[in-house]
Amino acid sequence: MPDEVDLAGINLNLLVALDALLREAHVTRAATRVGLTQSAMSHALAQLRELLDDALLIRGRGGMVLTPRAEQLTAPLRRGLVELQRALRSEPAFEPGTATRRFTVATRDYFGSVLLPSALELLGREAPGVDLSVQHVENSTFPALLESGEVDLSVVTPPVEPGPGLRQQKLFTEDFVCVVRKGHPKVRRGMDLDTYLELSHVLISPRGDGVGAVDVALAKRGLPPRRIAVRVPYFLIAPLVVTRSDHVLTAPRRLIAAFSEAYPLQVFPPPLPVPPFDMIQVWHERFDGDPAHQWLRGLVARAVGVAHPVSRNTRSSRRVRRAPAS
Repeated sequence: MPDEVDLAGINLNLLVALDALLREAHVTRAATRVGLTQSAMSHALAQLRELLDDALLIRGRGGMVLTPRAEQLTAPLRRGLVELQRALRSEPAFEPGTATRRFTVATRDYFGSVLLPSALELLGREAPGVDLSVQHVENSTFPALLESGEVDLSVVTPPVEPGPGLRQQKLFTEDFVCVVRKGHPKVRRGMDLDTYLELSHVLISPRGDGVGAVDVALAKRGLPPRRIAVRVPYFLIAPLVVTRSDHVLTAPRRLIAAFSEAYPLQVFPPPLPVPPFDMIQVWHERFDGDPAHQWLRGLVARAVGVAHPVSRNTRSSRRVRRAPAS
């Protein structure tokens, strides 16, 4: 394919087919995504291979895989199609009360539990026709999804891998509390350090390995390590483990506040200082001035009780506190 591409000589519908093929890595699913028959999508793939002089999809052990050229095309193509959709959208203004659209937010289950109840209440009151899709986030992949437009906003903990055009706002700083079940035989009036170290612990570790903020704090003070009896990858599991065991959990305050209203739990300050962490929302600069995205960012901020969070480029975010495992 020449360096200067003559778009007039290309069937632009092929680009829609190519986007589906790159996203699905499967001819049948790609055909379903764009409403074509399997044979029509196979024909489109053959045309694309000739046009781009590349196989694009090849057979691997688990099915079709993208060639390096196809991987290179994925994000720019998605970004271009999203921009074209925005340019052709018939309604330039965004009126929350009458809008009918879907936003996609990438986050983890902890922030989903903190964000969603308040956000849904605001949506029902201000924008009843707006839908919200929440996806699990991986810090290594969401910058590309933001750039492509597949994800509108990501709510994460630092650090965020710096990327071209990423913007962020600090939403709040979160601290930790300790929690055990009510009636715990060893915890009646408070949680001192000796009792804390004597108990077995639940560790929230999204990656399933490593140490938590508590372990780092203990090591800095030359204290013996705690016994981690249970490791869980999800925030919402950990408090439930505590309700039916004699373990202790050190977890974000907002998470425990939600559970302590519904379950018989005792909540205490940690018996040693545990550094807090920050929550931020991240988006791509292409959507800085978009009224719909501005409204979405404001909705998220208000859902956590923040009126005017401070915006910054992700390249200048070194002072933002990261969230360790607990």
